[in-house]
Amino acid sequence: MNKQREITGWAMYDWANSAFSTTVVTAFLGPYLAALIAASPEETLQLGAYAIEADAFYPFCVSISVILQVLFLPFLGALADYTNLKKRLLLLFAYIGATATMLLVFVQGNLALLGGLLFIVANFSFGAGVVFYNAYLPDLATPQEQDSISSKGFAYGYVGGGLLLALNLALFQLVDDTAVAVRLSLGSAGLWWLLFTWLYPQRRLVVRRTAVPLPANTNPITHSLHQFFNTLREMKNQHPLTLRFLLAYLIYNDGIQTVNTVAAIFAASEIGMGPEQLVGVILLIQFVAAIGAILFNRLAQRIGAKATVILTLIGWTGLIVYAFGWLQTPRQVWSWAFFEALVLGSSQALSRSMFAKMTPRHQEAAYFSLYEISERGTSWIGPLVFGLTVQLTGSSRTAMLPIIAFFAFGILVLLTTDLRQAITAAGNEAPALV
Repeated sequence: MNKQREITGWAMYDWANSAFSTTVVTAFLGPYLAALIAASPEETLQLGAYAIEADAFYPFCVSISVILQVLFLPFLGALADYTNLKKRLLLLFAYIGATATMLLVFVQGNLALLGGLLFIVANFSFGAGVVFYNAYLPDLATPQEQDSISSKGFAYGYVGGGLLLALNLALFQLVDDTAVAVRLSLGSAGLWWLLFTWLYPQRRLVVRRTAVPLPANTNPITHSLHQFFNTLREMKNQHPLTLRFLLAYLIYNDGIQTVNTVAAIFAASEIGMGPEQLVGVILLIQFVAAIGAILFNRLAQRIGAKATVILTLIGWTGLIVYAFGWLQTPRQVWSWAFFEALVLGSSQALSRSMFAKMTPRHQEAAYFSLYEISERGTSWIGPLVFGLTVQLTGSSRTAMLPIIAFFAFGILVLLTTDLRQAITAAGNEAPALV
């Protein structure tokens, strides 16, 4: 099969599942569930003796879904390294996640808890699928090609997710009932995810014979669990710089994902923006982020991926400070979103390609399962901190402040980590600029 055709099929999975990231995670579900809860007589969700604040419920659901990922994704990644199931598992979790997302169309009235449960299933499946998606990158590209191909995947994702949001915006013009338009938009994300997964990754990704045979007298399940703990020990003892980078990424990407997760809640509760306005803002983010991923990839070719990511983290810090102190009007939100979009795609795309270079051959899925714990909408520490701060203060604006620490930590660790040494220690060739 033509390699370029497979690369396009791989990148189109980002196009497919980014509908979930943008329409469900970023745009609609958080504010929608908060509105359902706020409409109840108590203006909270009662779970036994506990009352959950409307703005805190969705971040807590994000955290729960990721705790499940922490428990299961490393095992799944190790399993993929010792079988030829990488593609099958990618498709399995894609279709489970897409189905759960389509069922969100039925969430209304007093069914906010059902919405939260469906989201937990969908977000867990999203993270599981991306483990196997990311693990394809070393199969498709040399170390010199990985920055550009990784950026291509993210660019496809931002355009695909943005296109569905544009269709959602048109839907709001056709449907008078805002709640119905929101539910239809949520369901459309699942349909988009399912359709484009079937059209491209299912038809174009190649099933490769595993390069690491399963030892005699073992089975994939028990050996995969054993291999997971071996991977942790190996990272600690043989690849400590890879582990150091992973720790930095876990923290600063947690900050990025927290902002993506709660930005719509912030704009709705603190600025008073409605669903149609939010769709427009997030649509802007999608297309500008695609451009940003390409522009910062070119910058990385000049100054290196590490320096470029540090610059984007400085940008994230400035955005949070501005949001807390000065973000007051919808017009300011549009400007803020433009600059946020520029640094968004590049932070993630370049981090993924850097980690791929530090990953030993034939252990990609096991390593990327650890990476995926903090990838995309799967972070949990930040949403938990945000939710607890809202519970204590009742303010989404105040809850933004602790996120600054996530970016500061990432900058500090990256500045003090020798990535070239990490790449060569993993047995890979380091590019001229790291």
